[in-house]
Amino acid sequence: MKLQKESQILFGIAIGLLILLFFLPIWRIDLKAPQYPEGIGLYILIDDIIGQERNNLLSVNRLNKYIGMQEIVPEKIPELKIMPFVLGGVIIIGAVCLITGKRKYLIGWIILLAVVGTAGLVDFYVWAYDYGTNLNPQAPIKVPGMTYIPPLIGTKQLLNITASSYPASGGIAAGISGLLGIAALYFDKRLKKKRSE
Repeated sequence: MKLQKESQILFGIAIGLLILLFFLPIWRIDLKAPQYPEGIGLYILIDDIIGQERNNLLSVNRLNKYIGMQEIVPEKIPELKIMPFVLGGVIIIGAVCLITGKRKYLIGWIILLAVVGTAGLVDFYVWAYDYGTNLNPQAPIKVPGMTYIPPLIGTKQLLNITASSYPASGGIAAGISGLLGIAALYFDKRLKKKRSE
């Protein structure tokens, strides 16, 4: 069953929004601590982790060292090498589905996008859990039983550090992409029904 023209346009916009993830940060982590009252933070991109401001990554790694967390070295994180190819695959598959114009392929693409997005969030949590629990026992600051797992989404107090984690502009674009895909499916059904009356 072919998609209605309006649904194809929405589907095309949904695919196009994903291209923005190659240029915009997907996630942001903000940290506030007495030694950094102005706050420091990180952006997670599709293929890198960078400071929100110059030297922020260095500052986060210094802070992590005191509490025994591992140094964040983007070059050593395999997901950052894999994700551009995964995203490229989702975009290419979406483009092929759009060209065929079939409703069942749109459904398949929405499921694929949901699976990839969920896998990304799960992987992020596992990564954060490892960094927050696999602590160096020789760290200058040790609190028995304390872990430093940043929140997946939201704000959390970790000793004197307030950590916040939210989607950045690229993550918001990915969310809108998924919603547009669902909207294309919904309106396609309504338009078909209306035009068959």
